[in-house]
Amino acid sequence: MRTAWATDNDRTALAHEPACRKAEWQMIGNSVQLQTVIRQARIVAPTDSSVLLLGETGTGKGCLAEMIHNMSGRRDHPFVKVNCAAIPLGLLESELFGHERGAFTGALAQRIGRFELANGGTLFLDEIGDIPAELQPKLLRVLQEHEFERLGSTHSIHTDVRVIAATHRNLRQMVRDGAFRMDLFYRLHVFPITLPALRERRDDIAALARHFVDRFGRLMNKTGYIVPLSLITGLQRYSWPGNIRELENFIERAVILSQTSTLEAPLHELMLAQQADAPEPVTLRDAERVHIQRILREANGVIGAAAVRLGLPRSTLFYKMRRLGIGASQPQKAQSQGTTA
Repeated sequence: MRTAWATDNDRTALAHEPACRKAEWQMIGNSVQLQTVIRQARIVAPTDSSVLLLGETGTGKGCLAEMIHNMSGRRDHPFVKVNCAAIPLGLLESELFGHERGAFTGALAQRIGRFELANGGTLFLDEIGDIPAELQPKLLRVLQEHEFERLGSTHSIHTDVRVIAATHRNLRQMVRDGAFRMDLFYRLHVFPITLPALRERRDDIAALARHFVDRFGRLMNKTGYIVPLSLITGLQRYSWPGNIRELENFIERAVILSQTSTLEAPLHELMLAQQADAPEPVTLRDAERVHIQRILREANGVIGAAAVRLGLPRSTLFYKMRRLGIGASQPQKAQSQGTTA
């Protein structure tokens, strides 16, 4: 049984889904922002140029890197991942370049590094902004000359690797601060792609949520859910500071909690989190703006309904909105609460 949804507008959202089957997230959605990213990926994929993926944590940079690899001429060769922030400083050089037996205390056997393992394929360097300064010259050399030495060896090893790097940091600012080499930055910054935050592509939230509901439903043998429109609306109103990863975890929890055919999600948790993260209004004008914006959201953008709740004539509310710089949002059409598949 297929999962039921309250709207039909997003049923074609998977039409543009790329072949990124093994990635943590599929690049799901048909928003303009996401399609721009996918178009850029398709342009650069057939080349061997370095790609730098930029964006907040949880936006799917790892999936996009794998998608680029899968669309390239290297697709039949290894796709090797390294999280530069997750490996201790003392081990990262060995992890990347390998070492010979006896190269340091505890090196009891030869180790093949990731650059060697990825030969002919793609090496994905995640969180490249966290690579220590002392390793940056060696990384620059392998990018420029395509060769390196294992720790404890004087023998140069040639490697044919396409590098895709990713970071949530501002590398330009790090260069200005002296924390990242300028020449390494420009070597990586050949073809930058910025992934939008989930709050910037709210039109994709319904399709992403469906994907996660279907996936976790299959894993837990709980399928055929009815998902109320109110849930979709609540998901779209939340700012998702953790991006797709946060949405994925939230939907998994919702599937666990659901004991009936209707998906039960703790939307109140999102609202409380958003209120806790929101800055406190400083002036009376700020407080009035925040209050009117909240009532407008709760009234689904309907000016008349918001005016009634505020106890104001419509003309007064319009005046206050203009004075406070609040734009009128488009009211959403009423739709059914759920359908069955």
